Amino acid sequence: MLLFAMMHARFAPVFRPVRNALAWLLELHRPVPERSEAEIVAEVQRNYRWNFSVNLLDGAFFWFGASFMSSATILPLFVSKLTTSPLAIGLLAVFAQASWFLPQLFTANLVERLARKKPVVVNLGLFLERLPVWGLVLAALIAVSNPTLSLVIFFVCFAWHGLGAGSLGTAWQDMIARMFPVERRGRFVGVTNFIGAGAGAIGAVATTWLLKNLAYPTNFAALFTIAATAIMISWAWLALAREPVQKSTAPRRSTTEYLTGLPDLLRRDHNFRRFLIARLLMALAGMGIGFVTVSAIQRWNVPDSTAGLYTIAMLVGQTLGYISLGFLADRFGHKLSLELSILATTFGYALTWLAPTPEWYFVAFILFGIGSTASVGSAMLVVMEFCEPARRPTYVGIANTGVGMVAIVAPLIGAAMASLGYNWLFAVCVAIDAAALILMRWWVREPRWHAEVRSQNDE
Repeated sequence: MLLFAMMHARFAPVFRPVRNALAWLLELHRPVPERSEAEIVAEVQRNYRWNFSVNLLDGAFFWFGASFMSSATILPLFVSKLTTSPLAIGLLAVFAQASWFLPQLFTANLVERLARKKPVVVNLGLFLERLPVWGLVLAALIAVSNPTLSLVIFFVCFAWHGLGAGSLGTAWQDMIARMFPVERRGRFVGVTNFIGAGAGAIGAVATTWLLKNLAYPTNFAALFTIAATAIMISWAWLALAREPVQKSTAPRRSTTEYLTGLPDLLRRDHNFRRFLIARLLMALAGMGIGFVTVSAIQRWNVPDSTAGLYTIAMLVGQTLGYISLGFLADRFGHKLSLELSILATTFGYALTWLAPTPEWYFVAFILFGIGSTASVGSAMLVVMEFCEPARRPTYVGIANTGVGMVAIVAPLIGAAMASLGYNWLFAVCVAIDAAALILMRWWVREPRWHAEVRSQNDE
C-alpha cells in the first residue's frame, strides 16, 4: 500500500492533465437539469424527426465508407496480398468480429453513471474510432515497398479503430435507446441500415471498378481514402444528434465491486442467461465468414474484382434484411428477427460448403447479408428489453463482451479448420448455427412479452 501511495503521488502530476482533458471531453462540468419523466418523453417526441434524420445520415455515410473496407471481402483480399498465412486472415477476423464487442462490459460501469452519453460517442469517438481509419491509407501506400511494415500498420490501425468503437459501444447504444422509443427502435435501425446498405451497394460498385482498373496497391489506397473520408462525414452528422439528458441514479462502484456482482445477475435472470448462450453460439458460427471470399478465390480461381461483386451481393442481403426484419421486430419482437437471421446464415454456410460452381457464392453472400443484420439490429436492440433503462449499459456490456470473447477464439479455430479444408469449416458452421437456432426458437422467451407478463404479475 505504501508503494502504491508513493507511485500515485509521483505520477499524479502526469495523470492529472489527462484526467482533466478526459473530464472536459465527457462534459462532466456541465450541470444536469432536473426533469420529470413526462418532460423527458416530451423532449424525445419533439426531437424524434431531427434525431431520425441526422442518425440516418450518420448511418448512410458510415455504411458507404465501410463498403470500401469490408472485413468480409476487401480487407481479407488486401491481407492476402501481403502474406499467404491463414493465421493472418484469422487474426483479421478476430479484430473484425471481436474488437467492437469485447470492450463494452469494461466501460459499462462508467457509462451507467454518466448523464450524457453523446460526449463519449462524439468527442472520444473522433480519436478512438474515426481517425485511425486513415492509417489504412498509409498501409496501402507502402504495401509494395515494405509489405511487413504495411501489415503491422494495417493491423494496429484496424485494431485501434475496432477497439475504439467497442469502447464507445455501450454509450452509443444507450444514447440510441434514449432517443427512440422501444416500439420505434427496430424501424429506425431497419430504415437507417436499409439506406446505409443502399449507399454501401453504390460504394461496392465503385470498389469493383477501382480494384479492376487501378494497379495494386493504388487501388487499395484509393479504397481506404474514400472509406476514411466518408466515415468522417458520418461523424459530423452524428455530432448533430440531440440527446435527452437524464440524471443517473447508478451508485458509484469500483470495477471489482461491479464485476463481482455480475454472476448474481445472470443467476437471477434465467431468460437473459438462455439468450446469452444462444447468442454466443451465433458468434461461434461466425468463425467461417472471413474465409468465404478467400475460399472462392483459391477454390475457383475467381479474379480479385469479384470480391467487389461479393460485397454487392452481401449488401443486397443486408438491404433486404434491414428493411423487412426491422419493421417485423417492432411488431412481433426481436427474437423472431434473430431466428430468421440465423436461418439465413445457416443456409449461407450450407451453400458455400456444397456449392458446385462459384456462382452459388453470390446467393450465399446474399444470405450472409441477411444474417449479418442480426448483429447490428435485433441482437443489439433485444438486449435493451431484458432490463430496466438504468441497467441497459450493463446488460449490453455482458452480451457484447461475451460475444467478443467468443469472437476472439472463433476465427482462430476457423483458421485451423481452414488449413484442413474449407468444406470442414463450413460444415461445422452449419451445425453450430443450427444449434443456435433451436435454442433461440424453443428455449428463449421474447423479452418484450415476457416483461409485460412479469409486470402484470407484479401488479
